[in-house]
Amino acid sequence: MGERGPVPKRSSQRRRRNKAAESGPAEITQGPSGTPEPPPAPDPDEDWHPIALRWYQSLTESGQRYWYEPSDWATAYLLAESISRDLSEQIVTVTEQGDVIRDTVPLKGANLSAYLKAMSSLLVTEGDRRRARLELTRATYTDQDEDAAVVALDEWTARFSPPEETG
Repeated sequence: MGERGPVPKRSSQRRRRNKAAESGPAEITQGPSGTPEPPPAPDPDEDWHPIALRWYQSLTESGQRYWYEPSDWATAYLLAESISRDLSEQIVTVTEQGDVIRDTVPLKGANLSAYLKAMSSLLVTEGDRRRARLELTRATYTDQDEDAAVVALDEWTARFSPPEETG
């Protein structure tokens, strides 16, 4: 996991980029991943609570999924399962006649804290990724029609503009 404290700025927003590390660069031990390609996410359980299902599916579409290993997906799956159980109806009481009364109960603060900590270890939020020195960038969209229109206007302007005088 990354460092504690405030979320660092994105590298493009930092003023100083040449500041030397206090104790030199950190040593990184590298090893091969299980497979050359990112492993696919396990299919979600369609019976999960809608919020847990939406959270899990968002991971399958997020940029950090490229760094996930099977163990990360197993952690995410377990987390979604637990969230689903917490948000679904639970046994509230059993009557004297033996009837089971079920209802939704508020999410406990300790459970929410544990979920957020686990999500942090999966680099789910922008702040978590920045603390781990991981930045995701969006591909820029180029409108081909707009580019063609600009070229056509430039050609048209050059064609009908008076020639420049050389001195």
